Amino acid sequence: MDFLGLHGVAAAILTLALVVSLGLALGHVRVAGVSLGVGGVLFVGLAFGHLGLGLRPDLLDFVRDFGLILFVYAIGMQVGHGFLGNLRKDGLRMNFLAAAVVLLGTSIAMLLAFLGVLEVPVAVGLLSGAVTNTPSLGAAQQALSGLPSVPREASQWTGMAYAVAYPFGIVGIIGTLLVLRRLFRVDVKREVDRFRRARSGGAEPLVTRNIEITNPNLGGRTVNEALELAGGGLTASRLFREGTQELAVHDAPLKTGDVIHVIGTADRVDRFRTIAGRYSDLDLPRLPSAIFIRRVVVTRTSIVDRTLEDLALEDRYGVIVTRVIRSGLEFTPPPGLRIQFGDRLLLVGTEATTAQAARELGDSVQSLDRPHIIPVFFGIALGVLVGSIPLSLPGVPAPVRLGLAGGPLLVAIALSRFGRIGPFLSYVPNPAKKLLADLGIALFLGCVGLRSGERFWEVLSSGQGWAWMGWGALITLVPIVVVGVASRALWGLDFVSLCGLLSGSMTDPPALAYATDLVGDDSASMAYATVYPMTMLLRVLLAQVMVLVFLGGHG
Repeated sequence: MDFLGLHGVAAAILTLALVVSLGLALGHVRVAGVSLGVGGVLFVGLAFGHLGLGLRPDLLDFVRDFGLILFVYAIGMQVGHGFLGNLRKDGLRMNFLAAAVVLLGTSIAMLLAFLGVLEVPVAVGLLSGAVTNTPSLGAAQQALSGLPSVPREASQWTGMAYAVAYPFGIVGIIGTLLVLRRLFRVDVKREVDRFRRARSGGAEPLVTRNIEITNPNLGGRTVNEALELAGGGLTASRLFREGTQELAVHDAPLKTGDVIHVIGTADRVDRFRTIAGRYSDLDLPRLPSAIFIRRVVVTRTSIVDRTLEDLALEDRYGVIVTRVIRSGLEFTPPPGLRIQFGDRLLLVGTEATTAQAARELGDSVQSLDRPHIIPVFFGIALGVLVGSIPLSLPGVPAPVRLGLAGGPLLVAIALSRFGRIGPFLSYVPNPAKKLLADLGIALFLGCVGLRSGERFWEVLSSGQGWAWMGWGALITLVPIVVVGVASRALWGLDFVSLCGLLSGSMTDPPALAYATDLVGDDSASMAYATVYPMTMLLRVLLAQVMVLVFLGGHG
């Protein structure tokens, strides 16, 4: 950049900005209906690096790692709310499939080293690059440096093999997702709907019905007791009797001839109708009354993580909470539901009482646009510390670490799940999470390309470079194709979860970013985060094990 008269920080910022902007533009170019997406940034970075337009190695390493931290932390924030529920539901199966990807790829690399096709430092470098896993590369290089009989240049060969295999590691997973989509004729919209139903426990959309009480056995029972007879999962907002409409408070006694307005899924409502009586021709919300409906957003920090029972809105204000909308899902509030910042509640009462309840809940839409920055940086700091904790494992001479990817991811999931750090909320608006994720992955890929560009073309232009790329492609494709086809054909895994599973099992943030574009939202992040921690640890461990198995006896 000297010809522009720019030096130092200005030149570095200009270079990164050009690499990212040109790379994203390249990623939007479609050839035969296929585009590179955010992966285009890597290839523009490789081209700049080859032309000698790279940056200082220490600066590139800092920006690359910081970009990776931003990306994985944003992913953790996106999936944190539903992570534990998803882990309990599908975690064992998903992690089993991800482990199969890891073990199959490692077995191929070890077989190539055992047969003498590749030197061990090259084989382990290809394994790390083919699955785009930088921490496993560092672990392998550390293990190599700890063996006195291994030449010092072995780590350099490992790094070059990583650079050669890395680009196809990204392209291979993206291509596999597209092939699987066409092979199984996937309707993406239908698969997203299927995933969301499964994520919400199979919940159907809520319906409202007016039901006349004709069963004399319900006479004298309270509203809550009658709803529980249908198995729960229902709320009631209005009660019509003797020409007058009133709130259906939980302890109101029912009488034969009453008409009650209930909310729930269609099957639960119909079950209640079978028990209570029959559908009524009256439409209670359309009849004149003093009952008022208000949508309120929870923005008061002091009530976050409290239950609706703690708030006692019905007892204190005469207001009924009939629905909760959270993360795009609408449901009736179950017992013990804890309020989260940004929840939207549907309140039914009078205009005055709902206004009083709204003031207590906050109801400041402007607050949703302001991210809480202190917990984000505290969480990143804590994540770096967690990722740096050495984990001693039997039979492994050097400790393993979760690193800058695994530590921040786990901390972000935990903080998003609990919602706060002391008095500070961990809430970040969805557009801000998306911005952090996109910015982070673009910086990460741009720096990887700039760092590897010179070596990549040098090694690739030699005869062995093409052979390395071929073996790396084999390590990339065979595990994800085998597990991908088996997951869909044998176990019927939905396409959204499959995208997240394969991206997470390859610890491939660019693939997740591409899957997010392909699916149209961040649904695949849930499966990604479910398998990512185990996969990261397993890959870091197996890279060291591979070095020690083949070379440890010569140390």
